Amino acid sequence: MATRTVRDATRELLRELGLTTVFGNPGTTEIAFLTEWPDDFTYVLALHEASVVAMADGYARASRRPALVNLHSAGGVGHALGHVFTAYRNNAPLIILAGQQTRSLLPDDPFLGAVEATNFPKPYVKWSCEPARAEDVPAALARAYHIATQAPMGPVFVSVPVDDWDVETTKPIVSRPPIRGFAPDPSALDELVSALDAAERPAIVVGPGIDGEGAVPDVVALAEKVGAGVWAPPMGARCSFPEDHPQFFGFLQPERKMLANALVEHDLVVVIGAPAFTYHVYRGESETALPPLFLISDDEQILARAAEGTGIRSTPKLAIRALLDRAAPREAPKARTRLEKPAAVTPITPGFAYATISEILPDNAIVVEETPSHRNELHDHLPIKSTDTGFLTVASGTLGYGLPAAVGAALARPDRKVVSILGDGSSMYCVQALWTAAQHNLPVTFVIFDNSEYAAVRILGEAAGGEKVPGVDLGGIDFPALAKSLGLGTSVVEKAEDLKPVLEAALPDERPHLVHVRIDANPRTLY
Repeated sequence: MATRTVRDATRELLRELGLTTVFGNPGTTEIAFLTEWPDDFTYVLALHEASVVAMADGYARASRRPALVNLHSAGGVGHALGHVFTAYRNNAPLIILAGQQTRSLLPDDPFLGAVEATNFPKPYVKWSCEPARAEDVPAALARAYHIATQAPMGPVFVSVPVDDWDVETTKPIVSRPPIRGFAPDPSALDELVSALDAAERPAIVVGPGIDGEGAVPDVVALAEKVGAGVWAPPMGARCSFPEDHPQFFGFLQPERKMLANALVEHDLVVVIGAPAFTYHVYRGESETALPPLFLISDDEQILARAAEGTGIRSTPKLAIRALLDRAAPREAPKARTRLEKPAAVTPITPGFAYATISEILPDNAIVVEETPSHRNELHDHLPIKSTDTGFLTVASGTLGYGLPAAVGAALARPDRKVVSILGDGSSMYCVQALWTAAQHNLPVTFVIFDNSEYAAVRILGEAAGGEKVPGVDLGGIDFPALAKSLGLGTSVVEKAEDLKPVLEAALPDERPHLVHVRIDANPRTLY
């Protein structure tokens, strides 16, 4: 085999794996990887490493394909860690390739060197490696690809010393197809089918893993066949069931008592592709017992930590299709009453704003959301109807995800309109990503709900008995001026009657456009 450099061999591998779009923010320890950049590769530059990872996350989840991230040694990895944690919680298949100082300098603890580089992102990567030899770099990246894309998916990390890229190698690299999903144990499936057939009022809780596999049409067919009411899980990061469907019952809250009371009418609950359950606040144990519970997940940790119920290990689509083939049919439950649109008042209420967006949102739009203090209003008034990645949000609670993730989603799906709805506080964490949207001329509409505070902190703090909590006031940020400086078109809405016409003008803009909406501070409790 002809001699080529590690860099050449790696690029051959990346082409075969379809990893020719690279998200990064370069530093000197990455120059040897980036030099003589190939014409068939795309480098997506972000101005901060947290934005880099969140963009790649949005890209990977919107496309259902892995994404390659290139970070700068220890400092760049450190900047990115918040959204590495997010990617882990989001099950985003990211291959994170980080620079490292020259091998001969590492014993001297050099400038820009990463001490224990492989430990730095743990435990929020599935696998971490710094190859022992330069010629092992392509093999490490091939292994990283298979670990990242194998269920349960998630980020992986490979650290490469800068002088490795120019080393010559003849070591062959074989590109293998991704490792496929796995079906449920037959005896466990028999038990679940028997329970479903005997139930009179079953429920299905549809987790983000379903949309992650493109299995929403399958779970709709299953729910319709078995006559199940369908719930979204607490803190769900994707939409896995059309929310205008008559069998959609609503959203479970991340608090034990409220969740148990919502499910009490059912005599069987089947959770698919989500934990059972994710909680955010603790207000004591519930006096209402959960119904009999089955939990289907591809993640052994989710199954192991569940406090009750029967666990079945399987990727969602294969389990859903197996149940669809075998479960007995039943009549559909009675549909729930839908809420009316809130009144048009000024200051604009979050519910009215969401309902207005719902009226004009294209049917195949992707909504990327990060408005923590208005999540209930989102659930009530902006039903996600798409059965193909119609909604993305953050599973970790780390602020700053929504804005750059929308940029990544728009890069991944140029056939879809992307609308990013953000809180004023959330948007400021990775606001630099607006620059990338402008550089790539992406037709994303960013809608900033500005209530001039970290309202979620205030609302939950007050509910927990906190008083005079500092650090929640944010008034005075000029979002249009900031967006214009980064290359975006802008609009401002202060009156309820102006919201719809402004949004109708902004959505068709073929450039990135920011709409700044003044929102009522909203004293409603979250949960």
